[in-house]
Amino acid sequence: MPAITGARGGHPRRGLSIGELARASGVGVETIRFWERAGLLPAPPRSPSGRRLFGPEAVERLRFVRHARALGFPLEEVRTVLAMASGEAGGCEEVRALAERHLLAVRARIARLERMEAALEATLARCARGELSCPLLAALAEPESPLDGLPGEPGVAAGPA
Repeated sequence: MPAITGARGGHPRRGLSIGELARASGVGVETIRFWERAGLLPAPPRSPSGRRLFGPEAVERLRFVRHARALGFPLEEVRTVLAMASGEAGGCEEVRALAERHLLAVRARIARLERMEAALEATLARCARGELSCPLLAALAEPESPLDGLPGEPGVAAGPA
């Protein structure tokens, strides 16, 4: 890799700083650090002063991860797809099967969101009728939700506790 002139002092160095990597990949610095800790980005070599210096392959890898995350793939599945992309595991059929499972999960989430939308619309219609007590607050306080028994979002309990 050719030497890259540093932002300070014009001293040549090899690699991108984390800020330069963030700009080149479209991923925030804190996200890069998080993904590095999560094992999605290998630890780069360090300069004599201890700064991490990333190569062009890190830009490509971060873009890949960013695109997979934009499609809603969880980190563990991103890690699996990265291994498949590098030839470490699986192949095209395995990637397809993973994507098909993910699509089913996305469709289930859309169905849940549509039920949430209908429940909110019904509650807002009760508000518009001008009932004495606030129906929105009353609906939220009811012992049973219109969404009880549906699969929950991560971190949200489904059904009565």
